[in-house]
Amino acid sequence: MEQTKDIPPLAQKIAETVRGVMLELRPRLIEAALTGQRGESENLRHEDNFLSEHDLWMHGRYRELLTPILGSFVYASEEAEPEVIGDNPDPDLCVLVDPLDTSELAVRGLLGYTHVMVYSREAAQPVIAVVGDIFHHLQLYVGARDDQGVDRAFVITADAETFELKQRSKKKLSESLVTNFLMRPGERFLPLSQQTHLMEALDTPGEDGKSRGRIGVDFGSVSLCHVAAGMTEAVIEFAKGFAVWDLAPGHYILHASGGTVLGLDGNPVPLDYGFDSFTDVAKAMDRRQRFVAAGSLDLATEIASKIQ
Repeated sequence: MEQTKDIPPLAQKIAETVRGVMLELRPRLIEAALTGQRGESENLRHEDNFLSEHDLWMHGRYRELLTPILGSFVYASEEAEPEVIGDNPDPDLCVLVDPLDTSELAVRGLLGYTHVMVYSREAAQPVIAVVGDIFHHLQLYVGARDDQGVDRAFVITADAETFELKQRSKKKLSESLVTNFLMRPGERFLPLSQQTHLMEALDTPGEDGKSRGRIGVDFGSVSLCHVAAGMTEAVIEFAKGFAVWDLAPGHYILHASGGTVLGLDGNPVPLDYGFDSFTDVAKAMDRRQRFVAAGSLDLATEIASKIQ
């Protein structure tokens, strides 16, 4: 990781927008945590997911702030059906937003994340992604395509230091911290506990007899950002699968750092999410992807081979 200020201007503007929205939101979440008034709303689109008034506020706030920056685009948010913004009925850009990821924890003042991704239909891939961490010093994870068409990844701290992210780790599975969204007992934790081949591989002792492999909890796109930054070695999702707004921003940032995302069949998950038309964007909102994400292809392949 090396300090840099080379984030492309449009990506920098989107990152500043995300930072500003988090600054507005944070006091609201702290108040919700300390008063116990968490503003839960009925979730008509995803009945099993927690939805708060803060998710809905951020949905509208991002639409308001991104419109003058981007002009015409398809706005695809977790909290509403996709819509076309601006005068162009068939814009190139699609903005994918998860306004408040892990909102059930955010309103308790524990953890909270927000995702904004700009996808170019012409390029058939993301060109900007920003994942914001509301409560931590490493505040913004950014992926961006530069003027030479090179995808690069960055992390920005709360005091505005910027570092470029490049993969360097060559750890084996037995030396790795592998994370999973394991919070739901029946749906996710029990299936994880039954992955005996993976657990045995993680627990394999090194030459000194010590077991260094670890399993941990992480969340949505930020889990892939943590791999991009080298804080963890891998993320697995083999139960329900991630929705596109949870996977795609982190997928792009990890890709830009030199990391890898594979399906459970061992094949790469493409950055082309098939947003060829407005109808295709709406269909993509209903898909889920099971995957292994890691800092290196070798580690991702090894993990995929252990998942039953």
